[in-house]
Amino acid sequence: MTESTVVHLLRHGEVHNPEGLLYGRLPGYHLSDNGRSMADMVAKALQGRDIVAVHSSPLERAQETAAPVAGSHDLPIQTDERLTEADNVFQGLVLGTMFRMPRHYRHMWNPRRPSWGEPYAVIIERMRSVIDDVRVAARGHEAVLVSHQLPIWIIRLAAERRRLWHDPRRRQCALASLTTFTFDGDRLTSVGYSEPAGALIKPMPRPRKSVGEGA
Repeated sequence: MTESTVVHLLRHGEVHNPEGLLYGRLPGYHLSDNGRSMADMVAKALQGRDIVAVHSSPLERAQETAAPVAGSHDLPIQTDERLTEADNVFQGLVLGTMFRMPRHYRHMWNPRRPSWGEPYAVIIERMRSVIDDVRVAARGHEAVLVSHQLPIWIIRLAAERRRLWHDPRRRQCALASLTTFTFDGDRLTSVGYSEPAGALIKPMPRPRKSVGEGA
């Protein structure tokens, strides 16, 4: 008989970001009021589950998302750098503007690596290592790992043996969503996805047109 172990990868909730920046690993980006409500909603959805560990990226938005889950299960938050956001040379820029600046084109030559940020292979290595460590420690139970969209999506693609380079608009990893890995012993048997706070997700605003853009 094998033991079933469940590892939930929880993306952080909505962030207060009035400037519309690609904040990446920059400090000081906290959950918005709506983001805190998302975190509470996820915690309620996970009440009664056999969760024995809560791990989180060190970034504020992840820690704040982890807090209600950890509190509802009377567990500490274990901070792990391996769960942090992917590195990106465009960090600090207004979302979308990097594609309109010719000086940034030199970073866009290889989407398969990708050439503008942390290599997908490195993301997979660190995410796989933390999942494996937590799976062993929580064997027979459940654990929650709070991370960020790209690391969660890339480890899911790798687990499902799908192509890593992709259109970011097609990622199935909404704010405060759960990507759930279920293991029998050491073998991954299923990958699930749910959006406990889906009712609170706001539609993405359409980007403003810059001078010279067509209708």
